Amino acid sequence: MMMINSTTFSYFILSAYFDTGLFDFFSLVMIMSFYVLAVCTNLLLIVVICVNRSLHEPMYLFLCSLFVNELYGSSGLFPFILIQILSESHTVSLPFCFLQIFCVYTYANVEFCILAVMSYDRYLAICCPLQYNMHMTHNKTAILIVLTWLYPFLAVTVLISLSASLQLCGNIISKIYCDNYAIVKLACYDTTVNNIYGIFYTTATVCVVIFIVYTYIRILHVCSSGSKQSRQKAVSTCTPHLASLLNFSCGCFFEIVQSRFNMKHVPHMLRIFLSLYWLTCQPLLNPVLYGLNLTKIRIMCKSLVIGQR
Repeated sequence: MMMINSTTFSYFILSAYFDTGLFDFFSLVMIMSFYVLAVCTNLLLIVVICVNRSLHEPMYLFLCSLFVNELYGSSGLFPFILIQILSESHTVSLPFCFLQIFCVYTYANVEFCILAVMSYDRYLAICCPLQYNMHMTHNKTAILIVLTWLYPFLAVTVLISLSASLQLCGNIISKIYCDNYAIVKLACYDTTVNNIYGIFYTTATVCVVIFIVYTYIRILHVCSSGSKQSRQKAVSTCTPHLASLLNFSCGCFFEIVQSRFNMKHVPHMLRIFLSLYWLTCQPLLNPVLYGLNLTKIRIMCKSLVIGQR
């Protein structure tokens, strides 16, 4: 269990709420609607994949892991925001703040890792179709899923352990949820170790994104020399993955930029929207991209909802 050495403060104040209109009824209904929609759609797709043995293939198992992560990320953010909207003090205890950071950061890392594994799976299926079953066995699929969750949890645990050991000279975070970098900036003393690990942590994430881009470049290169039918199949298969990656990467980029640089010239409400975008849009977008685009999942969803076999 992590020990928090700071004795000066026992809570953080999320000051972004005081300068916005996030306390009104409309915001409450909107956030609650997003949460219910994200839970229902992702849970439906998880059930569809789990109960239908015909979907127990590597691609769909990776998708199931992706939908589980969307549920995990949504539950780590939406209820917290709802509580803060209803609150008058907008404070959060140190342990709970670090718990939310753990949820948000592991969610983001697991998202990138799963997208990387899915890109590797599509590369094998499209570029090496004859060797696909030999390379993507059930054991390898299980190992890849475990690694996509294990690595982010270990990496973020180290990140938070370093931040939790800092002594803080302030407790005001100018965001609507807890952020690790915002806490590091509140430290009283040298944060060189935190910064060095943060660089390694960010570099590892960038390498994952580069790997994803590289695999899709290889896929497009192979498909460009194939038949028109193979190109169409590859495009229809890869489009949801690329759209999901682009959406999440852009959201993360905007969040990193406004966390690291002075963004006071940007309207406050726009900064809040960008902070929420990368965490809220993905759980709502992925079920649409994959649930509506993949024929087998779409048919199974209709059968489950209508009650037909």
